[in-house]
Amino acid sequence: MSEAYPSADGLQSRRRRLEGLSTAELVELFGRLDSAERAVQFRLLEKDRAVAVFEDLDPRVQREVVDGLREDTTAELFAALDPDDRAPLLDELPAGVAARLLEDLSPDEQAQTMALLGYPEDSAGRRMSPQVLTLDEDTTAASALAQVRDAPESVETIYVLPVTGPRRRVHGVVSLRRLLVSDPDTRVVDLMVPATTVRATDSSEDAANVVRDGGYVAVPVVDAEDRLLGILTVDDAMRVLEAADDEDAARVGGTEPLRRPYLSAPVLSVVRSRIVWLFVLILAATLTVGVQSYFEAELDAVVALALFIPLLIGTGGNAGSQAATTIVRSMAVGDVRTADLWRVLGRELLTGAVLGCTLAAVGIAPAAWVAGWDIAAVLALTVVGVCSLATTVGACIPLVARRIGIDPAIVSAPFISTFVDTTGLVLYFSIAKLILGI
Repeated sequence: MSEAYPSADGLQSRRRRLEGLSTAELVELFGRLDSAERAVQFRLLEKDRAVAVFEDLDPRVQREVVDGLREDTTAELFAALDPDDRAPLLDELPAGVAARLLEDLSPDEQAQTMALLGYPEDSAGRRMSPQVLTLDEDTTAASALAQVRDAPESVETIYVLPVTGPRRRVHGVVSLRRLLVSDPDTRVVDLMVPATTVRATDSSEDAANVVRDGGYVAVPVVDAEDRLLGILTVDDAMRVLEAADDEDAARVGGTEPLRRPYLSAPVLSVVRSRIVWLFVLILAATLTVGVQSYFEAELDAVVALALFIPLLIGTGGNAGSQAATTIVRSMAVGDVRTADLWRVLGRELLTGAVLGCTLAAVGIAPAAWVAGWDIAAVLALTVVGVCSLATTVGACIPLVARRIGIDPAIVSAPFISTFVDTTGLVLYFSIAKLILGI
């Protein structure tokens, strides 16, 4: 039999193997399988395990699983998801399929899911869970614990509980631990602490940074009038930050993020993620060709100058990419802000000068041995200038991009390398004309 239609013995063997894997291991496994094999193995999971695994799969992989399941099984899986887990999947599904799945939900679940879909895709409102247990500020600790015990399983977390007043305005939060160790008659208002909240319209990455930087288990999500809408938990915040890191890493390298496990991505998807940037960079590289054409007479006069062009281009591009990657990452974790532009430029100018002097000191003797001391002097001065320029530009562009509202990762390493290649060659030939008199 073919792999798509294994024998009964083969199915039993696979089922036993799947039973021995944890949920995290199953998520990793399904991310590596092709769509046909994934559908076969997913059907072998028990319902509860299938729901747990499905919840943690990337939305695009979830869609492929849905495509391979019967409609009734899909409806069961969809209904078992939390509203904040349904929203990303609905974005991936065809409109007709999404509408049918929503129709099968209870009115309350349907309303909660639709409310999340009303927020922008990259907002905290899309990532929050509306299923949150709240406490009234006049409630006693004993009564609050009774509410926790009676809370439905669908409640996202009981470890941090928002305390609300009239019109569901958030007045504070109280931890489950504080309730457990306090006198049963103590009012919640005397146990709560001020709440750190995020707005539903905030970007999901900014909201996730609040959770991470504050070390919170969860933070309340509110509207413009501080009315409670939901809660953003640490696990959802970490998923947001992981996706943001993946996106930045891809764009710094000159590709678009795949937004799914690499081995499960079709080859055409991988091609699409790279081809546009390659075209852009090829067009940008024509500037380098133009510079070399402009200085063609100097190259004809001193052919040895051409020997070191790849070295200079590589050194400048690498130095600029290093600076850009460092700054983009520092901005992502909040270490550097746009207001720090001049401090960053000063540090990177000095860093580039020191790097350039070090490289020049190491390389001047070998260059002199190959092409003579006059060419070596040109090369040494150019390396110092190129490194200083590359690190400064590499640090500047992400900060300027953030200030004008562009994702810093988009305009970082690839564009910086092209810019430094062009300006580095202009600097190289200008120094050569000055020292060699050509």
